[in-house]
Amino acid sequence: MAYYAVLAAKGFIPTDVLKSFGEYDSILGQHPDRTLIPVVEIASGSLGHGLPIALGMSAALDLKGADGPRVFCLIGDAEFDEGSNHEAVVLAGRMGISRLTVCVIDNGSATWGWPGGIEERFKLEGWSAINVDGRDHDHDAIESAFSVDPPDRPHVVVARVEA
Repeated sequence: MAYYAVLAAKGFIPTDVLKSFGEYDSILGQHPDRTLIPVVEIASGSLGHGLPIALGMSAALDLKGADGPRVFCLIGDAEFDEGSNHEAVVLAGRMGISRLTVCVIDNGSATWGWPGGIEERFKLEGWSAINVDGRDHDHDAIESAFSVDPPDRPHVVVARVEA
């Protein structure tokens, strides 16, 4: 829903369509659909597509020699139940895709979890990683975590929100 609110605030969709979210004939589905909302670039589906797509976008920008743009990706911990996310973590770390920043919302919903926690999983694969407490709304800590820009590797912010 937050994604749709941003699209409305930026004028890409009418604000009044927001109240139709969740209704049968609404253009605002649980997963954004690029055939219904033209500014949506990628139609999502199963968990596990966001990180591999963000990695591909980051690698393409590197290959083009683009200067400056960063790619941000928001995923939930349960998306690590899908293999493509693990592959993307490994590949991004080994390739040193430094323009990629990922935020993982860790609410403890992953089926298997990761020994030592999600932050350690990313560090093991060569990422810069920071944990933040996603419950206390410490905006300075969150801003600081996202301001890290390592020159030679991807970066992940793990926001712990489980009780």
